[in-house]
Amino acid sequence: MTRLQMLRKRLAIVTPGHDAPARKDLNMTISATATVPTESASKYLQQVCKHWQHNLAVEFTPDHGTIVFPKDARGADWPADALVTFDARDAGLDVRIDASSDEQLEGLKGAVARHVDRFAFREAPLPFDWKPA
Repeated sequence: MTRLQMLRKRLAIVTPGHDAPARKDLNMTISATATVPTESASKYLQQVCKHWQHNLAVEFTPDHGTIVFPKDARGADWPADALVTFDARDAGLDVRIDASSDEQLEGLKGAVARHVDRFAFREAPLPFDWKPA
């Protein structure tokens, strides 16, 4: 079982279009979602996932990607790992962040937006309209 699979099982995270058990305790995770309008969603998803796969647990296809951010990444001490999920759609890139604290969530919102914008430089800055999930 990969680290990503173990995290999904532990957090009981349900991602659209993917089988996962029902969430048992919604208080364990703070989540946010954004749909970023772009015609290059698959391209950006793959570029961001490839960029982070050298030092994080990453799984991706052209239409779906997941990245695990360890709770101790870059010297942090979060309560638990975080999971970022990308789904490429015709109308844009769907992004979901499942974090273990408000501070971790806010930090990842910024990191994800900066990294996607880095690869979307021709149309950046892209609008990330984050909503609680």
